[in-house]
Amino acid sequence: MKITETINGTIINVFVKPSQQKFELIIDGDEIIVFSTEDPVKGKVNKQILKELAKLFNAKVELLAGVTSRQKRLLIIGVGKSRVEQLLKENPC
Repeated sequence: MKITETINGTIINVFVKPSQQKFELIIDGDEIIVFSTEDPVKGKVNKQILKELAKLFNAKVELLAGVTSRQKRLLIIGVGKSRVEQLLKENPC
């Protein structure tokens, strides 16, 4: 899992699979995979990911890179690396 702590929060890298049956977040080896129910049109997938992850981490989440890519880099503002790892393992969406 690529997780980096910064002064502003924690950065995670995720791989997105759009147009799925249900929204789900899983950890597969070293990769965080997000299954989105939205189609990759007009930023709908990005909006859903930011909304759902903000709920999971109870913090603001920003998209740093990957606006049009399936590989995305997200900043979870104000949450430490250990807390992010704990929430990912305990409470996937």
